[in-house]
Amino acid sequence: MSANSLNLSYGRPHTTMMIVPTGVGAAMGGYAGDALPVARAIAQVTDRLITHPNVLNGAQLYWPLPNAYYVEGYGLDQFAAGHWHLQPVHQNTIGLVLDQAMEDDLRWRHLQAADAARATLGLDIRGHVTTDQPLGVRLKQAQAATWGTLERPDSLLRAVEQLLQAGCRAIAVVARFPDDVGSDALTAYRQGEGVDPLAGAEAVISHLVVRQFQVPCAHAPALQPLPLDPTISPRSAAEELGYTFLPCVLAGLSKAPQFSDIPQPHAISANDVDAVVAPASALGGSAILSLSGTATQIIAIEDNTTALAVDAAALGLRVISVRSYLEAMGVLSAQRAGVAPSALSPHIQPLPPLSALG
Repeated sequence: MSANSLNLSYGRPHTTMMIVPTGVGAAMGGYAGDALPVARAIAQVTDRLITHPNVLNGAQLYWPLPNAYYVEGYGLDQFAAGHWHLQPVHQNTIGLVLDQAMEDDLRWRHLQAADAARATLGLDIRGHVTTDQPLGVRLKQAQAATWGTLERPDSLLRAVEQLLQAGCRAIAVVARFPDDVGSDALTAYRQGEGVDPLAGAEAVISHLVVRQFQVPCAHAPALQPLPLDPTISPRSAAEELGYTFLPCVLAGLSKAPQFSDIPQPHAISANDVDAVVAPASALGGSAILSLSGTATQIIAIEDNTTALAVDAAALGLRVISVRSYLEAMGVLSAQRAGVAPSALSPHIQPLPPLSALG
């Protein structure tokens, strides 16, 4: 019998949320799939791992984690606030939205990626819809973050609505992003420095769909392949492999939990979350602030640096600060076992009187 089976036999499932904010230059999680090794490891010391596409997506690379829940960022915020619940599924029927702005060659590459996912992974992709207008993605960047705008959000919503009416229960969106070959930001990103220039705009697209329709959604940008550069960083190499970032999105959406306002049988609620793991300098997100008022333990990772400076001291949060994800996994393992982390230190203070606890 596995460790997970033993744990489930003697108590409720231990649930961990892992967050790495999008587009803030995280040292781990700021590139294509470079936080996936951390997610794989954390999934071994918890019964349920709730995380988001920025952590699990690696362009054409991905890894199946049976106990991981792929939850878009806006949905994650609603879940953490207690407004929505997560309903596990065996398989979602996926609909694909293609931006009218895509050139024919890019359109066919993405359709072939979807067909490959059907033929080789057995995914249930019901059909595709091309938007009735070009979506008009525009990218914006400041020193600490990236974001973007969509000129025709109405066109996106109309396309999604068609797919939902056809019975699709999860939505993959492919929008044509501006090619920015030769820009300083892209050059730095390919060298493993700076901020992902696409991430903020991607979040805008998926947030819009999830907020409007309350269904799982994730986005893959459509770009022309970049010129070969033998010097790129391994952290950005996953984005250099081909014509599309769609495979990881389709794999994630295939088993993404559904959202519900009212808890259904086997649903996961915010009060089920035992711990949330996030970079120490990026604790100001909605999900973490919502969970900070509950019994959920916040574990702050110091060496996953970001371009932000929103730490526990600035927000008045009670956290366990650890140096690395390796150390965080020790804290999670102790929590799951019902062992106080302080008991693992050689220096244990005497039991204080109640008055000293303040």
